[in-house]
Amino acid sequence: MTKQIEHPLASGIAKRLLRWWTAGHAQYPWRLTRDPYAIWVAEIMLQQTQIATAAPYYLRWMEQFPSVASLSQASLPELLKAWEGLGYYRRARNLHAAARVVADQYDGRVPNTFAGLLALPGVGRYTAGAIASIAFGEPVPALDGNGIRVLSRVIDLADDVTAAAGRNRLWGLAESLLPPDRPG
Repeated sequence: MTKQIEHPLASGIAKRLLRWWTAGHAQYPWRLTRDPYAIWVAEIMLQQTQIATAAPYYLRWMEQFPSVASLSQASLPELLKAWEGLGYYRRARNLHAAARVVADQYDGRVPNTFAGLLALPGVGRYTAGAIASIAFGEPVPALDGNGIRVLSRVIDLADDVTAAAGRNRLWGLAESLLPPDRPG
């Protein structure tokens, strides 16, 4: 991971966010499980898709493809038909390719580390962090575009967030803010 950094304006933000979460966050089916496959599917569907749109697709998907094994054995046309309407079909193709890698190389078990997840086709830093922290409790951040915007404003970041230095600073800060006992 990146070098952890601290910032005085960000102190206490994790505790406040956890209080808010505990007090009554929205309930979604993918947040009621620690199943890494279910979380992975949700994270991929939610990329570039609003929650209200993705939720019914997620439920149908999990009924049709309830496991890595069922997804890895599905034909690409069958999978793309189930994805129809979500757009960005590359996500579905990568999910399918990654499921086949998991089936072939990991005995059907989703890798349980950030590094292992990051090695899968179509799984980037955010998705690997989300799955590793939610499903496996690994203390790694998941920093998406919204998180980048909020965090950069909280600390009044002058760095360009599209440049490596700015991104690395934010990932380091996100890592330092992560509560190790509740990373998900």
